[in-house]
Formats: sequence, C-alpha cells, structure tokens
Amino acid sequence: MKNNKVLWRIYPQLILSLIAIFSLKVWAENPSSQVLYMTGSQPTFAAGSDHFTGEVSVELLFPSNDTAKYSGAYVTFQAGSRTAWHSHPAGQHIVVLTGTAVTGTRDGEVMQVSPGEAIWCPPGVDHWHGATKKGPMKHLVVTGSKDGNNVVWKEHVTDGQYQK
Repeated sequence: MKNNKVLWRIYPQLILSLIAIFSLKVWAENPSSQVLYMTGSQPTFAAGSDHFTGEVSVELLFPSNDTAKYSGAYVTFQAGSRTAWHSHPAGQHIVVLTGTAVTGTRDGEVMQVSPGEAIWCPPGVDHWHGATKKGPMKHLVVTGSKDGNNVVWKEHVTDGQYQK
C-alpha cells in the first residue's frame, strides 16, 4: 500500500513532465502552428489523500510550456471534499463551473463561490478550496508556474477551518 501512495504522488508529476516534453517537441518542430489538446488526450487521475480530503478527481487540460508558464485542469470535488492548505508561486485563477465552491485563507475568511464566478489567488497566499458539504463542485483552474513549481502543499485543513 505504501508503494501505491508513492506512485500516486510521482505519477501525476511524471505524466505532466512527459506531456510537457512532447508538447515542446511538437511546437519546436513547427513553432508557428497551434497545438490541439483533444478531449481525453491529457491524463485524468484521483487526487491523493496527501493533499486532499475526500474524493477529488483532476482532469488535465493543457500543460505549461516555455512561452506560457501556466497550465489548466478541471478539478471535481465530491460533497465535503477539499484541498489541503497550499499556495501558488505564480498565482492561480479558479472559475467555478458547477456546484458551489468554498475557499478559505489563513485570516479565517471563507467565501462561497457560485457557477460562473472566478477567483484570483495571488502568488504566495495560503488558501484552500473545495465543495460544500451539500453537493459536488467542479472548477477550472489556470495555475501559473515559477521556476518549474506551481504549488506548495502544506497541512490539511481541519474540519473546524472548513466549517467556518
């Protein structure tokens, strides 16, 4: 079981690296053409319990590259699911697609975010986000990368922090 945890931590990073290398190779061969990421062509995986509470799935949409240092993904949270505390060295945009999102910061502020609304989380701001207890939520994240890093994970959000 321990080996599976290690694989789930390494596997998404390995897949992202391979996608980025392949994308850069395609672009390098023809830098004036657009790159199409067809539906289902990027990996989808269950988020690990090291950085999430509850059932969460991640569907990668596009990787960052040398020109555009940001990536995109759909993240679906089942009722009561949430991220651990984390920050982004180059910030993150979140657009809620379905359900109601909740997000909190270290100052104790917790917001509810409706479909169609967007959040900008500036670089270095500790935060968490997830679904309400009542239902699932899906959002689009566009996450910047700085020095090859797009997230700094921290401790889990407690039930008390989530319930505020």
